[in-house]
Amino acid sequence: MFKQFLLIGLGGATGSMLRYATSLLTAKYYANAFPLATFITNVLGCLLIGILIGFFSRNSNHGLQLLFVTGFCGGYTTFSTFAAENITLWQSQNYLTLLTYTLASVIVGCFAVALGLMMSKAL
Repeated sequence: MFKQFLLIGLGGATGSMLRYATSLLTAKYYANAFPLATFITNVLGCLLIGILIGFFSRNSNHGLQLLFVTGFCGGYTTFSTFAAENITLWQSQNYLTLLTYTLASVIVGCFAVALGLMMSKAL
């Protein structure tokens, strides 16, 4: 169990650092209101998690899957996991769950950020 946590932590730390590097690099060449760094991170993360899930479905290696899928992609962007879960729901024809999950994640997530901002002002 400890080995799995270390693999996930190593991958997550690396993904988080790359996410920050993506933000720095994007800010160096792009100054606009559109959050391009986050968009790039989310799209690249989705592409990468798709490649990795496909690879590990054919080449089972639980340790590397934890390192790269759970750790790296999770640290780089949780949106990639969100998107992969939505594709799984689509493929299993759980359309109502897919719609509920997607809408609830976006709406409740935005509400939670707004609530957190209000709470921080009250403290």
